[in-house]
Amino acid sequence: MRTPHNNLIIPAVEDKAALATSFLKGLIQLIRAQDSYGLWESNVDDELLAEFIVNKERRRDVSIIGDPDQEVLWRLQIFYRCVGLAIQERSGLVASPIIMMSPEGFGRVLLTPGQGRNWWINAVAVIEAYPHVALA
Repeated sequence: MRTPHNNLIIPAVEDKAALATSFLKGLIQLIRAQDSYGLWESNVDDELLAEFIVNKERRRDVSIIGDPDQEVLWRLQIFYRCVGLAIQERSGLVASPIIMMSPEGFGRVLLTPGQGRNWWINAVAVIEAYPHVALA
């Protein structure tokens, strides 16, 4: 598969058992839902997921100067939206991702489960219950 902006050939995902997991199936559904013009219809699932895999060779090609590429930010949003859906599948609570990214590419992701009521009270309770995690 060739990426749109750099024409690199990216190896497809080789682990067919991983493709069968509910997480990756959900990720594929989210990716395909973004294809409003049908440009990716001919791509098989592992080709779509290959964009999410960054090996050592691809990491060397990523520029560390300047703002993060919009495609990278899009992939982060799709990935963490899928994480939120996986949390919802297991817990029954909708977990929405909030992504904060600096221009240098450093950032945080916060997944907020539930309906948002009293979220700060719950956050403080979790921090008090697990202070070592909050300090990590």
